[in-house]
Amino acid sequence: MTTSRNSRAGLTTATKADRIATPKTPVTTPTLSAGLLIAILLVAANLRVTLTGVGTLLPAIEHDTGLTASEGGVLSTLPLFVFAVTSPFVGRTSHRVGTTRLLVAALAVLAAGTVIRSLPSLACLFVGTVILSVAIAVGNVLLPTVIRTHVPGSRVHTVSALYVTAMGVVAALSSGISVPLAETLPGTWHSALAWGVVVAVAALAVWLPRLRGSRPDGGVRSHGTHARTPWRSWLAWQVSFFMGLQSLAFYTAVAWLPSILSQQGTSTTAAGWMLFYYQLVALVTSMLLPLITRGRHDQRFAAAAGSAIVAAGFALLLLFPALALAACTLLGLGAGVCLVLALSFQSQRATGPSETTALAGMAQSIGYLVAAAGPLLLGVLHDTTGSWTGALLLLTALSLVMAAAGYGAGRDRHVHTRPDHKTDY
Repeated sequence: MTTSRNSRAGLTTATKADRIATPKTPVTTPTLSAGLLIAILLVAANLRVTLTGVGTLLPAIEHDTGLTASEGGVLSTLPLFVFAVTSPFVGRTSHRVGTTRLLVAALAVLAAGTVIRSLPSLACLFVGTVILSVAIAVGNVLLPTVIRTHVPGSRVHTVSALYVTAMGVVAALSSGISVPLAETLPGTWHSALAWGVVVAVAALAVWLPRLRGSRPDGGVRSHGTHARTPWRSWLAWQVSFFMGLQSLAFYTAVAWLPSILSQQGTSTTAAGWMLFYYQLVALVTSMLLPLITRGRHDQRFAAAAGSAIVAAGFALLLLFPALALAACTLLGLGAGVCLVLALSFQSQRATGPSETTALAGMAQSIGYLVAAAGPLLLGVLHDTTGSWTGALLLLTALSLVMAAAGYGAGRDRHVHTRPDHKTDY
């Protein structure tokens, strides 16, 4: 009896010790999170800076190179196709290489691709775009995993909003200064495309020291297997479609909003700053959203409402071109809400780091495949009809579809992946 009691006491003591020891990992998070948060924000700053300036420079690029509107649409769509193709492979690569190592490699590739794209060659323009897009796809998929691994669940939404803010600030700045840089620098639009390399090098400098002690543990379950993509989960598909449709709306606006406004009578420079304003509104909205939705796990209404606001913005731009400023305001409000939620869902709807990588890979692969149709299809519609009416009608309708997808993705549920790789709901 004594032995039994001692064994039970020992077991109880061990169990308590385990329970006490288990929370120690989160306790150290605040110490690590300060530096990690800076690293996350610097990676986020690189996820759009090399892309958003292309829209404002597209008229000059088309004029100098002889590209048609459809071919310009290909240039704007190419990164999205690369995102869709690359994203599913990021999880397995991080499983073998390690999250930190893969991010460092991606930042180095991003810097190289940015330089190549700015060289005075039409081939380099497209090849460089492909190279930098592969690097951005890696960051797109791995950031939700880094957040899911190192950030407490209650703060995932806030940190996601912070990195959306960093991404939005630099992206908006790129949209606003690209045309002035092209007019000022010797290399015109070639030089304007190259300035993003500064941001890539800054992020690389912060992440390089983190290589020390890094190991191939990114996206790996505790028992050593990698979670499969949850193709059988309807919730995962809703998250993916919501991600895709909000990306379609954003990248279409980035690619063609200056051209739409220019055709409606706005100067090229003013159209560029209007795109900057659109992204600034989205940025402010993304910063305020966590304060409005604090403590709310069910985000169906926020996702649906944000999507409806985007639809209203496109409709207003179509019906009342003179109210372009109001239309851009609505587009920015809706875009800020939808982007934060689309990125947050990839962490919040998963049950662990490995599942987050799998869900993010699916959401961004399917999502960017959907988004890729936007700039290309609208360019073809414009070339065929000679106006932006059909394109704006289509964008309004797709934004309403996004509202339905967001309502489903906003449910307080999780995508579960079983050890045998089967997915339930």
